[in-house]
Amino acid sequence: MGTMSDIAALPKVELHLHIEGTLEPELIFDLAARHSLALPYLSLADLRARYAFDDLQSFLDLYYANMVVLRTADDFAELTLAYLRRAAAGGVRHAEIFFDPQAHLSRGVSLTAVVDGLAEGCRLGQAETGTTSALIACFLRERSGEEALEVLEQLVTANAPIIGIGLDSTEVGNHASKFTAVYARAKELGLRRVAHAGEEGGPEYVSDVLDLLGVERVDHGARSVHDPVLLRRLATERIPLTICPLSNVRLKGVPSLAEHALPQLIAAGVVTTINSDDPAYFGGYAEHNYAAVAAQFALTAADMAQLAHNSVEASFLPPDQKAALDQEIDTWLRLQGP
Repeated sequence: MGTMSDIAALPKVELHLHIEGTLEPELIFDLAARHSLALPYLSLADLRARYAFDDLQSFLDLYYANMVVLRTADDFAELTLAYLRRAAAGGVRHAEIFFDPQAHLSRGVSLTAVVDGLAEGCRLGQAETGTTSALIACFLRERSGEEALEVLEQLVTANAPIIGIGLDSTEVGNHASKFTAVYARAKELGLRRVAHAGEEGGPEYVSDVLDLLGVERVDHGARSVHDPVLLRRLATERIPLTICPLSNVRLKGVPSLAEHALPQLIAAGVVTTINSDDPAYFGGYAEHNYAAVAAQFALTAADMAQLAHNSVEASFLPPDQKAALDQEIDTWLRLQGP
């Protein structure tokens, strides 16, 4: 369907994006120089060569190691602005951005530096590109529920401009039941609730975040296809999945894109969205993920527009902004011709 420029012009919303996962090798080296940090890489090429992963954990090891260069509010602002420039160029009109406060607190970086920097990056990005954004604080599955609750309270005390909470990092073996208290507190605070599930874990991980945490949107969730009852529930209740195709392939969640569950999810009527996850590490921003699935599954312009409409529906935007984006998508589709 169409050219890469057509796909980049398609208005879309990004719902599954870790800001730390947009840390490009060039920026890693720039920030390291700024802070006089010695990196364990011989060159940019050496670092890029390490972006070959066996599984989720091998990626996480490098992901957390590279965060050492993020020290100040200015660093986080620069990271966020760089992402929003790239995203806007690929047609992203709104992004709901994940960040990992615990991964920074544990390194001695203050919560204020993280939140103030991200908020400033969002402000600068919108002023420059017109792309709006919102922040979702994700808690690390391998850490305790008590710590997650403590960090949420710190975010509240700091009046952090977050719209919701999420759950990410090492999935298998870290049960959703650890986090019932923090999700209950988030609901009480009026925060939106999402969680990673069904990336490496089976469909039961998806059912658990729905039943135990009351999430409104499931991040990844592709393995829901292995449970027909769950699949029907997702479709009937309009619970969106934030699918990250290139990520799934790079982390060997699927052997190849051809074997991805995306067509089955779409056929089942699930609100399926396309996202980039950690684009600096997985070889593509939002438009690259759209282009990859369009080519692999011979999707039409109407199919692509529907995926973009899904991203609008699944977002936490107010109704008027959703309606405006839906109109933009319909205009794009008309311009694609018959």
